[in-house]
Amino acid sequence: MGIDTTQGAKIGPLTNIFADRQAMGQAAASLVHSEVVSLVSEKSSARIVMACAPSQDDFYAALVQLARAASDVWAKVHIFHMDDYVGLTADHPQSFRHYLREKFLAHVQVAEFNPLQAEASDIDAEARRYDALLGAASIDIICMGIGENGHIAFNDPPVADFSDPVRVKVVELDPVCRQQQVNDGCFPTVEDVPQHALSLTLPVFAQAGMLACIVPTQRKAQAVLDTLTSPVGTHCPATLLRTHPRSYLFLDEDAAALLSQEIREVFSNKD
Repeated sequence: MGIDTTQGAKIGPLTNIFADRQAMGQAAASLVHSEVVSLVSEKSSARIVMACAPSQDDFYAALVQLARAASDVWAKVHIFHMDDYVGLTADHPQSFRHYLREKFLAHVQVAEFNPLQAEASDIDAEARRYDALLGAASIDIICMGIGENGHIAFNDPPVADFSDPVRVKVVELDPVCRQQQVNDGCFPTVEDVPQHALSLTLPVFAQAGMLACIVPTQRKAQAVLDTLTSPVGTHCPATLLRTHPRSYLFLDEDAAALLSQEIREVFSNKD
């Protein structure tokens, strides 16, 4: 089977595989919404980090409907996002702030949205500012994806650090990551993709209360297999999911294409 259990790895995340992207997105949205309702009931607020990528489209479409039906709950939710391209303004079509507003924030009233100011003249100061915001209280939920190179946020293998001393940093995007942005239809050519981004670091994910990871498409199949079976490490930053006590992985059948039946059974075990 080839499942690695070394380096502190646990048998996780709890993995759910669906016939199509719509069912995948609905299930992930239901989990996240239920967690938000519980958090707001317990402590009157919630702090959530949200990913921005085409892989999340079906998740947001479903979550908008649930959140609009519970507007009093989501009005107490504080939203962060996990990365953005250095130099792009908030209204740039490829800005992740633009994506999140278009897909979610324009449709749901939340307590607050805290954006990364990726066009800041002093980008290192902006990283420190956002670091302080994230560190002011615990992050309850991270809604996330996995890149074709196994990255989470823009923690590509060359810059990923499981013991990163900061919560936010400027990173250089590796060639596979930049090509993915073209594959996703976000940029026409690799040359158009920015070379640097602001990104939350791996310890932010490790310390969050819950990880909900949504991963569709055949292009992610190898990264999904590596996430679940390779040694925990920066060669595939998403292996962090296997060390987290509450991580959930939502896949469509295309993303799960390389998973054997035995692997599926191990990671779907709810005991």
